[in-house]
Amino acid sequence: MISLHTSPLEQPGSGDAGGMNVYVVETARRLAERGVAVDVFTRATGPAQPAEVRPAPGFTVHNIAAGPFGTLDKHTLTRHLCPFTFGVLRTEAGADPGHYDLVHGHYWLSGRAGLVAAQRWGVPMVQSMHTLARVKNAALAAGDTREPDVRLRGEDGLVRRADHLVANTADEARQLGSHYGADPSRVSTVPPGVDLDVFRPGPRADALRRVGLPPDAVLLLFVGRVQRLKAPDVLLRAAAALLERDPGLRDRLVVAVVGGLSGGGTGEPRRLADLARSLGIEDNVRMEPPRSRAELAHYYRAAAATVVPSHSESFGLVAVESQACATPVVAARVGGLPTAVRDGVSGILVAGHDPADYARALHRILAEPRLGARMGAAGVAHAAGLSWEATVDGLIGVYRGTLAGRRALPVAANQ
Repeated sequence: MISLHTSPLEQPGSGDAGGMNVYVVETARRLAERGVAVDVFTRATGPAQPAEVRPAPGFTVHNIAAGPFGTLDKHTLTRHLCPFTFGVLRTEAGADPGHYDLVHGHYWLSGRAGLVAAQRWGVPMVQSMHTLARVKNAALAAGDTREPDVRLRGEDGLVRRADHLVANTADEARQLGSHYGADPSRVSTVPPGVDLDVFRPGPRADALRRVGLPPDAVLLLFVGRVQRLKAPDVLLRAAAALLERDPGLRDRLVVAVVGGLSGGGTGEPRRLADLARSLGIEDNVRMEPPRSRAELAHYYRAAAATVVPSHSESFGLVAVESQACATPVVAARVGGLPTAVRDGVSGILVAGHDPADYARALHRILAEPRLGARMGAAGVAHAAGLSWEATVDGLIGVYRGTLAGRRALPVAANQ
């Protein structure tokens, strides 16, 4: 696997670390448990990082020195593709011939390096985009920056040249066809999963105590990278509108934003704090750093609802984690979120990003405890069908089919 711009070992929730990091580490670990050895290649970010890390038997992370150490804007990483790719090839050169059977690229930058490696080794290339530039550009938040042309060209090339494409949802599979002209026979839909051992129901009172809140607190939760694309500002504006509808909530309402600055958000670190002050809810808002998965589970269980108001979302792993903890979700009706959330059953999907619409949905859940409880129970059942084991089953099927297809090609077509 290639995960150039972000290591699967990074803490999700800030910088460029998010759901894709979770996806890579969870699938690699479980593939290794099934007897499929996995090497993940990523860019080293510090001189003290070891060249190899083995998180589990059969699962190795290779830290490849490419460009300056430290965190780099991913839009500049194209400058360092050549040294990164050389590092991947050099690592393989130290093994016996035929060491790798298949390359799986994660995100377009990784795919660029993966295509070179796959061609050099004579093995098939599978690509997961995770997000699509044309889809993001069509749903930009106000003040956000368009994805660059170099990414558009890179994604076009991957769609043409990869042996097979993996989409997170049926919606993403359709987007690969409508926006990029992908051949449907070369696209498979394999939904991501959730760790059901970590994210599971538990007593809300205990969870509130663990996150430092009183037992009567009403917690509204946002989890993810703090950037315009993820739209945490929509939750803050919705919370202010909710307090206008129900002023009696003011002394109990807590809005927790759990995550770190990312993307354009790094250039406006005070944006949410200033917004909370302007809305008169600064005393109700808690800005929390990224948390471990075990800690996140406490936040989900403590929340009355988790809000996912993203402008674009390839899947929405946060929504599934919340439902696995029996907490309803209020989410934007975009991208993969209609797959991640069963509208009207395990949560409420909102068309658009008008804070008043989110406030109405949240008020309904808070005002009807039985509805919240029913949605919570339905969320647990829905999340149970989205396990990482099922994801790995799907990936193994894709890998086997791609390998079989490559072997079936005439020699001339393989060159």
